[in-house]
Amino acid sequence: MVSAGRTFAVGAILLVAGAGLRGDVGQQTQTPPGTPQFRAGINFVRVDVIVSDKQDNGVGDLKETDFDVTEDGKPQKIESFKLVKLDGGARAAADGPARAIRTDDDEETEAARDDVRLFAIFLDDYHVRKGSSLAAREPLARFVERQLGPTDMIGVMYPLESVASVRMTRNHDAVMRGLRQFLGRKFDYTPRNPAEDQYANYPAQTVEEIRNQVSLSAIRSLIVHMGSLKEGRKSLILVSEGYSALLPPQLSDPVASMPGLGNPNRGVASAVNNESQSFFSSVDMLSDLKEIYSNANHYNVSIYCVDPRGLASFEYDINEGIGLDTDRNYLTATMDTLRVLADQTDGRAIVNRNDLETGMKQIVRDSSAYYLLGYSSTQAPSDGRFHEIKVRVRRPGVQVRARKGYWALTAEETTRALAPPTPNLPKPVEEALASVEAPSRARVIREWVGTSRGENGRTKVTYVWEPVPRAPGDHVNEEPSRVLLTAVGTDGAPYFRGRVPAAAPGVASPTAAGAATGAAARPPSRVTFDAKPGPMELRVSVEGGAAQILDSEVRKITVPDLTSAQTTFGTPEVFRARTVREFQQLKADAGAVPLAGREFSRTDRLLIRAPAYGPANTVPTLTARLLNRAGQPMADVPIVAPSGMGAPEIELSLAALAPADYVLEITATGDGGAAKELIGFRVVG
Repeated sequence: MVSAGRTFAVGAILLVAGAGLRGDVGQQTQTPPGTPQFRAGINFVRVDVIVSDKQDNGVGDLKETDFDVTEDGKPQKIESFKLVKLDGGARAAADGPARAIRTDDDEETEAARDDVRLFAIFLDDYHVRKGSSLAAREPLARFVERQLGPTDMIGVMYPLESVASVRMTRNHDAVMRGLRQFLGRKFDYTPRNPAEDQYANYPAQTVEEIRNQVSLSAIRSLIVHMGSLKEGRKSLILVSEGYSALLPPQLSDPVASMPGLGNPNRGVASAVNNESQSFFSSVDMLSDLKEIYSNANHYNVSIYCVDPRGLASFEYDINEGIGLDTDRNYLTATMDTLRVLADQTDGRAIVNRNDLETGMKQIVRDSSAYYLLGYSSTQAPSDGRFHEIKVRVRRPGVQVRARKGYWALTAEETTRALAPPTPNLPKPVEEALASVEAPSRARVIREWVGTSRGENGRTKVTYVWEPVPRAPGDHVNEEPSRVLLTAVGTDGAPYFRGRVPAAAPGVASPTAAGAATGAAARPPSRVTFDAKPGPMELRVSVEGGAAQILDSEVRKITVPDLTSAQTTFGTPEVFRARTVREFQQLKADAGAVPLAGREFSRTDRLLIRAPAYGPANTVPTLTARLLNRAGQPMADVPIVAPSGMGAPEIELSLAALAPADYVLEITATGDGGAAKELIGFRVVG
C-alpha cells in the first residue's frame, strides 16, 4: 500500500521516463560479496564478451592476456577481468528454495547478486497480431518453465504499463500464467482504456505513431530499471513483429477506429507512399531505434528480439489489399528493426523461424558464461559521439561477440557529472517530495490519513483509501474491494474496527473528482473516528471480491494534539477537478473525500483545504507559496475564504506548470506563533 503514492498517467501521447546519460559513467555502489568491483570514473568502460567455438559452445578457459581491446582503433589496457559462469541456481537447489521476492528491497538486493541472472520480457501487444500472440504463448511460457533456474529473476511488461508496476520475481508460475494471457492488438484500434479513448478518432497513421512512441519509450524505461538493479549482463526479450513509421496507403484510414471509412486507397494494390515520405519516415525510425540501443549499451542490457510470426511470408493479411512488392518491403523493414536492436546490443534476433523455443535457448546460454572486461578509455572522449569497441581473442577458431561501442558524454554532461554534489534539500521539502516518490510496485491501494480537531480534547482521524489504477495490460492482479481497518491506542483499546467498503465501480459524483482513472474508476472510500493524542497503530488488510487478502500492513502513527497553545495544522486535504462544474461542486461539498494520490495532469485544477488552529479557538492567518523541487520559491498562491465555516481554501490551476515535481508551502500565523505544512505533488503532461 502507498501513502500519497505515485500514479501512472497517460496523455494523448505517452512518454515514459527512461533516458539516462550516454556512455558508461561508473559510480560507487554497495555490492554484495563476490560482485566484480569495477573502477568508477567518467571514462571507465565495461564490456561483456561472449566467446564460443564453431559449434556455438562456450569457451571458458581464456585468460586476460588472451584478449585485445581497441577503441576507435587504438589499443586499451584491460584493468578488470572476470569470467562469469551461472546456472540459475540449479547446483544450489539442494540447499533450499531461493529467497522469495516480496518487496522492493528483496528485488534490489537479489538482482544485484553476482550469481543471479536477470531477464525481462516485453510483450509489445501494439505490434503483434492476435494470431501471432496466440501461437507464441506456449513457447514463451515453456521458455520460463524449462530454461530458467530457481534463482533466476524475471519481469513482464506491456507498453502501457508503468515500469513502477514491474517486479522482477522468482515466482515463475505467476509469470507463465501471465504469458499465457498475451493477446496481440496490431492494427486493432478498438480503445481498451481511457488513454486510448483520447485518440481513438485520430487518423490511423497518427495512432500508429503514438503506439510506436508508447512502446519504444516503455522499452527505454524498462532498460533503465534493469540497469538500476544489476551491474552485469542483463537480457531483455522483446516480443514484437517489428516497427514501421509509415502505414501503407491502404491502411491509412482517416479515423483509426472506423477501418476503411473514407479511405479511397482501401483495396487498391497499386497505391504506394511517395519516396520522400518513406525516406524521412525510415530516418525517424532509425533515430528512435538508436535511442533504444544507446540506452541498452549504457545500462549493459542485451536485447533479444523474438518475432512471434515464425517463418513469415507476408506482413499484411490478404484482405488488406497490399501489393506484393509493398508487402515484401514492409516485411523486410520490420524484421530489420528487430535485427538492428539485437545486433547493436549484443543480443540475437530470433526471426523467420517457427521453433521459437529452441531459438530462445541461446538467451540463457549467453547469460550463463561470459567475460567481463573493464578499461579506462585513453581517448577520454567528451564529444557526445559514438566510439567503436572491438574485442579480439588470440585463439584461432573461436567466435567473439561484444557490444559494438558506446556513446560518450557531451562536454556539458561531463561537466555536470564531475561537478560537486548539490547541497541537501531542506528536510521538510525532502519529506514532502518523498511522499510523491513513494514506491507503488506490488501495491494495490493508496492511503491517506488526516487529522482535524475533535471534541473533548480528542483528535478526529480520517482514513481514506483508493485503488491504485490498474495499468492497461494488467491481466493478473485482482481489484481490491474493501479494507478491513483496525485502529488501536497504546493501551490496546480499539478506536475503530470494521470494513471500509468501496463505492460501486463507475459511480460518478463530485467527491470522485480525480479518482483513479480506469475502465471502472472508483472514488476513494473514507472512515472517520476519534482518537486520543499520542501513538496509534493502524492494522490494514485489503480484501478482494471473494474476501481473500490481497495485501496487509501495520502502521505506527502519532495522533497530534490539536488543542495546544501553539499554532498547529490539521492535515491539508487535496481535491482535484477536471471541469469547471466539478470544481464548483467540490467547493460546495464540505464532505468531499480527499485524494490519496499526488500525481496530476496539467488539465487539473486543485482545491486544498488546510485546517489550522490557534489557542482558545482563534483562527490563524494563512499564506501559501509554490516551491520548485529544489525548495526555491516560485510564486505566491492566494488563500480563498470558505463560503461557510470550514477551513480556508487554496485554488491552484496546474495549466501553467511544466511537468515536474513541486511543493506547496502553507504557513499559519497567529497568537500561538507560526506553523508550516508542505504538500509535495507531481505534474505530468
